[in-house]
Amino acid sequence: MPRLSLLQPQEVEVFFILPALRRDLARTMKNQLGLDQKTIAKRLGITEPAVSQYLNNKRATKVVFSPRMQDVILSCSKKITDNISLIREVQYLISLAREELVTCSLHEELVPALKGCRACKESIKERVFVPLSKNPNPQHT
Repeated sequence: MPRLSLLQPQEVEVFFILPALRRDLARTMKNQLGLDQKTIAKRLGITEPAVSQYLNNKRATKVVFSPRMQDVILSCSKKITDNISLIREVQYLISLAREELVTCSLHEELVPALKGCRACKESIKERVFVPLSKNPNPQHT
């Protein structure tokens, strides 16, 4: 893991949010859908030992999602049946975590120098995306 003083929001998602989503998806698939660990591992694209660690609170213990997020995780877990649906649902969950500022809050907690930072909040509100075909900087197409 990189030094916390240089930690980017995307790294917070990779090191903390994504594992927490996997944890809650695994728990939901086990407890609500009644799936076995082998099936959960296959659906989430992870190993059976990783599923066991998620289910036994040995991995991804730092992030706790809101009740709203938990409801969406349950809904998404029902839709994950293959690699494509996994990618689609996890992308949706990551975007919801951004919208709920989960990433931002954890980032501020991990890097105290960022207390009061509004970069993520402002980028969500103000960002206007330019289609790649109309990108004024051809180096980035």
